[in-house]
Amino acid sequence: MSRIGKLPISIPSGVTVSVKDNIVTVKGPKGELSQAVNPTIGVEIKDGQISLSRNSDEPAQRSMHGLYRSLINNMVVGVSAGYKKELELVGVGYRVSNQGQVLEFALGYTHNIFLQLPKEIKIETKSERNQNPLVILESCDKQLIGQVCAKIRSFRMPEPYKGKGVKFVGEEIRRKAGKSAGAK
Repeated sequence: MSRIGKLPISIPSGVTVSVKDNIVTVKGPKGELSQAVNPTIGVEIKDGQISLSRNSDEPAQRSMHGLYRSLINNMVVGVSAGYKKELELVGVGYRVSNQGQVLEFALGYTHNIFLQLPKEIKIETKSERNQNPLVILESCDKQLIGQVCAKIRSFRMPEPYKGKGVKFVGEEIRRKAGKSAGAK
């Protein structure tokens, strides 16, 4: 049996979980999320815990067992505690600002980059003197916030020579040595 799939998910206080027609809906203080579950995976709620089961031991069902358990657990954590990601812009002249749900980036290109974010994500930008600009994203949907962070990073990936680019706060960039002067 799947090591991840067989673990029960405890439901924190203030969170309600319902299953109807193979769709799991989780409501909590931070929002509401739903996920369609394959009909071969059984979802059962009792005694404040969610448990998943499968009806055969085929490889496809074994992989889905752990997958859906992780997805439902991410939804429960998201609506109760939420997810927060911080991105840092490293580079001379790199700036970010926001007007509502629109982020405006100045990343060393000839033009500024505008990104319209979904309404489920809360945005905060910080630009302090002598510090790198920060973008702080908060949401209850782990998949959505990860996708938005990947999109923002794709505008200017961190490069290994000078370390410039958009990176997560606390992320270590593997640095490379530059050209070495060769003797002839």
